[in-house]
Amino acid sequence: MGFETIMAIIFIYIFVENLVLNQFLGICPFLGVSRRMETAVGMSMAVLFVMTVAILVTWLLYNYILHPFDLLYLQIVTFILVIASLVQLVEIMMRKLSPALYQGLGIFLPLITTNCAIMGAAILAVTEEFTFLASLAFAIASAIGFALALILMAGIRERMELVDLPKGISGSVVTLITAGLLSLAFMGFEGVIAL
Repeated sequence: MGFETIMAIIFIYIFVENLVLNQFLGICPFLGVSRRMETAVGMSMAVLFVMTVAILVTWLLYNYILHPFDLLYLQIVTFILVIASLVQLVEIMMRKLSPALYQGLGIFLPLITTNCAIMGAAILAVTEEFTFLASLAFAIASAIGFALALILMAGIRERMELVDLPKGISGSVVTLITAGLLSLAFMGFEGVIAL
């Protein structure tokens, strides 16, 4: 797998095949944590770590244990256990290193365990039959794409608090409209690069 392919994977999964804005995975934390920039950045860092490590570990387990020994029926359970273990590790580290961020994320930190973006990315990495290096690029790019969408939404939502919106489109309505517009904006990258 060449350098061009790795760069294509990175570009495609940050902008074109963005997990949140194109594949609609991870919408719950995208809408829930994007109220404040600090929590959006903290969640982005946590997802970056969990997604990258989870994809690499699940790729190894799938390619060296589950697939060779014909244990594919254990794929979902195995992936859930890996993701849950990594989230527990992140939660323990965050509680020790950044108690304010830990409090700010609140319920959303344990929800990384059930974040379908992480599970979806782990499944995509094995179904696309990426090599280990391509899986690493895919994991980092998918996490960066998630973070980009989350941070963009947080910035927009913080700015929208300063605007006097009509009562009928305030709150969740304008948030969903904004998410749709962001999705349309990211669709503009379609066709720029191909694998």
